Amino acid sequence: MKIYDYNGRKNICGDKVREARQKQRMSQSDLAAKLQINGIILERDSISRIESGTRFVADYELLVLSKVLKVELSWLLSFE
Repeated sequence: MKIYDYNGRKNICGDKVREARQKQRMSQSDLAAKLQINGIILERDSISRIESGTRFVADYELLVLSKVLKVELSWLLSFE
């Protein structure tokens, strides 16, 4: 049996994505648009599901999220 969650969540970066997005006063739609400009096709509802921990985040999505949000990749993956 494959396990696809960690402590009931499908990612560990969702809270950090929300924090970084809100610090920049960016809406979920704004973030989705910036990701699309950078080659990652995500809709606003996908951003919402990432932030709530109900959607997996691929490694390439994580790289572009860190670029667009102007944060370190390691910070997105930290438990702080």
